[in-house]
This record gives sequence, C-alpha cells and structure tokens, in this order.
Amino acid sequence: MPRNPLDISVPSLAGKRALVTGGSDGIGLRIATRLAAAGAEVVLPVRNPRKGEAAAAGIRALVPSARVTLRELDLGSLASVAALGATLRDDGAPVHLLVGNAGVMTPPERQTTADGFESQFGTNHLGHVALVAALLPLLREGQARVVSQISIAANQGSINWSDLNWEHSYDGGRAYSQSKIAFGLFGLELDRRSRDHGWGITSTLAHPGIAPTSLLAARPELGREADTTGVRVIRWLSARGILVGTPETAALPALLAATGPDARPGRLYGPKGAGHLGGAPAEQPLYSRLRSEEEARRVWDVSAELTGSAYPEH
Repeated sequence: MPRNPLDISVPSLAGKRALVTGGSDGIGLRIATRLAAAGAEVVLPVRNPRKGEAAAAGIRALVPSARVTLRELDLGSLASVAALGATLRDDGAPVHLLVGNAGVMTPPERQTTADGFESQFGTNHLGHVALVAALLPLLREGQARVVSQISIAANQGSINWSDLNWEHSYDGGRAYSQSKIAFGLFGLELDRRSRDHGWGITSTLAHPGIAPTSLLAARPELGREADTTGVRVIRWLSARGILVGTPETAALPALLAATGPDARPGRLYGPKGAGHLGGAPAEQPLYSRLRSEEEARRVWDVSAELTGSAYPEH
C-alpha cells in the first residue's frame, strides 16, 4: 500500500532488469531504490564509481534483497556510451525498463562535452539518444518501457536550430530548455517509430516538478562554486511542504510512467499540484513545444546524425 496520500504502489518487478541514468543521487536514486524494492535488478551506470558505490550501499541498506549492479557511463562522451552498450549487449540480458534521468543544468559559462557539444544538449539529450540506440536490441527483447525525464523548462523556450551548440550567444537557461524539449520530442518520436516498425518498445515522458536536488546546488565541476539562490529557496519551501515537492515525491511521475499499469505510451506524467510543481503524479497535457510531429522527426534525424546512431527501419 502507498505510504502516504501522494505515493503510488509499484507492482512487482521480479525478473525485470531496469537501468536508471543519474541514479547515484537525488531523484534518480529514489527511482532506483523503489525499483529495487519492487524486485527489479537495477543497473546504475555512473560516472563517479565512489559515488555509485555509496548509492548502491544506500539502496542495499534500505532494501536488503536489492540486486544492484554498477556500470561506468559518462553521458557526455559518445565513446563511453558505446562502451556501456557493448558491455550490456555482451551480458545478453534484456532491458525491461530504461529511465533516462541524468542531466546537468545551467553551467554559468558555456561548457562542452568530450565530443564538442554544448554540455546540456550533449548530456541531457544526445547522450541518451546514443544510449537508446546502443541498447535497442536489449530494449526490443525486453519489450521495454522507456521513460525520458524532461522538465517544466520544456514548457518554455525553443530549439535554437541556427545554433544548436550555443556557440554564438550562450544562455544557460535557454540551452537547458532546449535540451529538455529535444529529449521530450525524441521520446515521443521513439514511441511512434516503435509502433510503426514493430519494435515493441513503449516510450513515455515524465517531469519531476520542482524539488531540492543537486541540479542547482554547488557543482565546482560545472563552474558553480556555491549553491544558487534558487536551490536555497526550493529547499526552504520543500522543508515546509509549500508548493514544491521533495526528492521522494519528484521521483513518482517517472515511477508511474515506468511501472503504472494504466500509464499510456506517448504521454506526459508529472505532479498534479499547483503549477505542476509538486503533488501526486498524474498524466498531464503535452507541452506545446512537444506537439509537433514534424519537429520531433527533425530532432530525431539531426540527433541520430550528430551521435552516429543507426536506428533500423524495421
């Protein structure tokens, strides 16, 4: 039974293999813990092995029966994504759930990935595009549910088609919105192509609302030496149950999309409280920026070209 009125029941996932990016802290760690508690074997691909070990230990402390495996992954490196894909394909085990949750947010100055992409576009979006392509045989075998974690930021801004990598006029907030719009459009196009080509994959979107996580906290590796004012305000509101959510409630929309028996592919799930900032999870109307199938096809084609990802037509 749910533990509180905002919570959901996660059905048994015994015999299922789930992969959660960004699962070593924050919302992703809560998602991974709940999946493990439901019986799934959870694969945590992490960039920082020490942080990953701490996360796995924390999951096992809460769920003694948890099956958690760590793998190396830097979504900002296409070579790293390809290496993880090869490792998991060699394992041969189907993937039944993929939650693309990892991301970076608003570095003060423009940064680039190992492959030269603007860091938010490259990590939040292109890295996941390449990961889905690398895992496609395993996702098809597992008849997987794929959940793309976007953001309320995808309800503002647009894709900067004339300067996708923000080389000429970097704006961290607009670049972040672009990365989440692109990732959302990709997730919707994945569902359409799966239906058209019989891949057997269902793809859904989720957003966590607003909650205190490390996204806006001090991140020296991103050039952010101190917590932002925004994250301090969010922590204050969250601690008092005002308007925004907690990391636990922010994990629920993705959990609902990934495991809910009534969750529908090609839909968006998020908190249903005021402004969709917090509250219990529920289906929500697609953001206006995500409704164009033509734009989604364009994102798909450009992203596949930039990442060198080959998707089959059958």
